[in-house]
Amino acid sequence: MEAYGGFAQVYDEFMDNVDYHQWGDYAAKLLTKYGAKDGTLVEIGCGTGTGTMLFHEKGYNMIGIDLSQEMLEIAESKKEEEEIVYVLQDATNLQLPYAVPAMVSIGDSMNYITTADDLKSVFECVYNGLEEGGVFIFDLKTIHFFRDILAENTYAENREDSAFIWDNYYDEKERNNEYELAVFVKNEDGTFDRFEEQHYQHGFTIDEVTGAVNKAGLTVKNVYNAFTKDIPDDKSERLYFVIEK
Repeated sequence: MEAYGGFAQVYDEFMDNVDYHQWGDYAAKLLTKYGAKDGTLVEIGCGTGTGTMLFHEKGYNMIGIDLSQEMLEIAESKKEEEEIVYVLQDATNLQLPYAVPAMVSIGDSMNYITTADDLKSVFECVYNGLEEGGVFIFDLKTIHFFRDILAENTYAENREDSAFIWDNYYDEKERNNEYELAVFVKNEDGTFDRFEEQHYQHGFTIDEVTGAVNKAGLTVKNVYNAFTKDIPDDKSERLYFVIEK
């Protein structure tokens, strides 16, 4: 089952509790701190473009990359500026027409990379797409978050025109979290369409990420506990990595 197919229709509605401004502001501060305060910015895993538009408002020329056609169609319908370009691409085979000063990925899109080899492939593509001295800033949910917070929990929401049931299963050995989603979208005649999806996200250690970064010819400049200036600890739920070419 395709990730973010049917769910794309109601993604923004059910993500209205996410503080995209906090995510965008924090990532933008890191971009500025590490020398990428303007110019072209590529967002990997842009989804429906909410974060992309926030970065554009901060002065970046945006290229949004995503693997879901449905998500990109919604992003296109929301944009008001032609300077934002959306492209359907796989992050493990990312190809840009020219090198850029910075890339970013927020909202745990990088957790959808579930193997060490694919992670290295992403970083190799980042290396090829960055200018010398360019930076890639991204976040990752931690193993602690998957294992101790999400695992075996079920979440459900019922809105006026849609609803979803979200089951979580964490595989300790593989360190993959499986999301089983059942999404219900109301039609004009009062009936509901049901969509089922499976999503998989992986928990990487800092050492694993650092190893993949180094193999791709890049350097880890810093790792932060999300939305702070603090170093990560065993209670960190989300990390931000700063990678430099």
